[in-house]
Amino acid sequence: MRLRNSQEFVAMSSAPTDTPLNRADEVKDLLEAIQELIIPFIRSADEDAATKHTGHGLQTQGSGPRTTIVEHHPPKKLESILSEELEINEKKTGKDGLVKLVSSVLKYSVNTWDQGFLDKLYASTNAVGVVSELLLAVLNTNTSGGISQPGGSAANSSAIVIARNTLYPETKTDGNGTYKFTVFTSAHGHYSVEKAANLFGLGSKNVIPVPVDTDGCMIPSELERLVQESKARGETPFFLNATAGTTVHGSFDPFTALSAICKSHNLWFHIDGSWGGSVIFSSTHAASRLAGAHLADSITINPHKMLGVPMTSSFLLGRDMNTFYRALTLPAGYLFHNAPGTDAQDIYDLADLTPQCGRRADSLKFFLALQYYGPQHFSNLVARAYANAEYLLKKLKESGNFKTISPEPLPCLQVCFYYARGGVWEADKERNDQATTQMAQRLVSRGFMIDFAPGEGGKFFRVVVNGGLIKGTLDGLVKALEEVAGGIECAEKEQIAVEGGAERLESSTLVICRGNSVTVGATLVRPTRLSDDNTLIVAGGLYSLDLALDERASIFCLCVWVEESMDIGHDDV
Repeated sequence: MRLRNSQEFVAMSSAPTDTPLNRADEVKDLLEAIQELIIPFIRSADEDAATKHTGHGLQTQGSGPRTTIVEHHPPKKLESILSEELEINEKKTGKDGLVKLVSSVLKYSVNTWDQGFLDKLYASTNAVGVVSELLLAVLNTNTSGGISQPGGSAANSSAIVIARNTLYPETKTDGNGTYKFTVFTSAHGHYSVEKAANLFGLGSKNVIPVPVDTDGCMIPSELERLVQESKARGETPFFLNATAGTTVHGSFDPFTALSAICKSHNLWFHIDGSWGGSVIFSSTHAASRLAGAHLADSITINPHKMLGVPMTSSFLLGRDMNTFYRALTLPAGYLFHNAPGTDAQDIYDLADLTPQCGRRADSLKFFLALQYYGPQHFSNLVARAYANAEYLLKKLKESGNFKTISPEPLPCLQVCFYYARGGVWEADKERNDQATTQMAQRLVSRGFMIDFAPGEGGKFFRVVVNGGLIKGTLDGLVKALEEVAGGIECAEKEQIAVEGGAERLESSTLVICRGNSVTVGATLVRPTRLSDDNTLIVAGGLYSLDLALDERASIFCLCVWVEESMDIGHDDV
């Protein structure tokens, strides 16, 4: 029996139409270019330290009063100086534009590496800090902070505070008082709304879930009913959290109808678009899914999800920033120096516009991506992601071994399904829970990590695709799912009954061979004979074998499905 080498397996599994990936080369090219800007920026602060004892900073050339620590200009003048760089056009700027923009950002930013930076409670980072930040970006794991919000949950929470303080201004200083506020959200909505209710003294019991239809969309008539019932109990409904792309099925609520109800009852209309809000970049997909979203009072959007911007990149958008300012601003003269009556559009210290004080400039990551790639890149990315989701859905159906349960056409990028060999599926909750959990665990050793969620028929798989996937990956996922399922089914087979000195292999029985022994169902029999062309000889018949990997035993196994029922005498096994 001959085992193929890794090159042969790659050649067999790679789809011929897949474009080779060159992400490593692109990162290397950009890092080398940006390094030529960052190192001198830090070095200038080191050199400036030698002059600090004289009582003045090292003067450097610039277009204004400039030392190493900063070239200072009023905000309005900076807008004028950087007008070209700040403009977002349909045409992408590419590497040259990115380098130019980074150069400008460094030139007009405070050099916190400088010894003279004594203005705040934090100082410069260090070499390890720079490496750590780069590592986090490469790993694409979570970091905290952001000029807008440190994540979708924080953005949703801020929206609730802004809504309460705007609709009932006295609560900003007096608290909830005698009000018994109620919040409404989709039954499939994100848990962050309940968490916010806990944080702000509203109470999670006062977050009322609104039923959804079979596609997972909020039912407007149910919202109307629940709001009226809340008022009848003497409560004060004030906030609706609709969803653009629910966490499990990716459903989009009917925003136009919901907006009308909010206006009728004086509710703040918020849309949690943490997941699906980025669909706005694809006009084709946004036309139906985000219809009516412009009617919202506030919207959460997370470019770090669908658009591939490094975490965290999250924004809370609003129709009127003055509303945000009035709802959140506090008198803190030791930090903020805005003149009384200042308009929100003239405020550049955004700490007074958000619940946060110290935070990272995470919005820069999205801005740089927009400049480097151009908006059309993100439109194409969203379109490819939807195409990939539809492709996976098609492959699962063609397999015949899965029961798909996602709404169709797919509202977002999640594909949900149960395992059901041969298309036969039973709503056995306990069995489905076990099968889904075990299969998900065994996929990890094969290089796949997918999630699952609870359902009426037990836990089901939830695969979230993206625009960067190649079809070969999705093909491999379906194959891996089928193979790990086969291994689990084999382990669950009951011992084959022995009658009259013969054993009977029923149709679709899985046979696993290890070394010189063979497992039929749960029964180990030996010896068995393997021919040179990877076939198993049982009772004079030949059966093709597939190479698989037993994750638990870390050894190679040979698997065969018996296509027809047959009797096997003991002498033949």
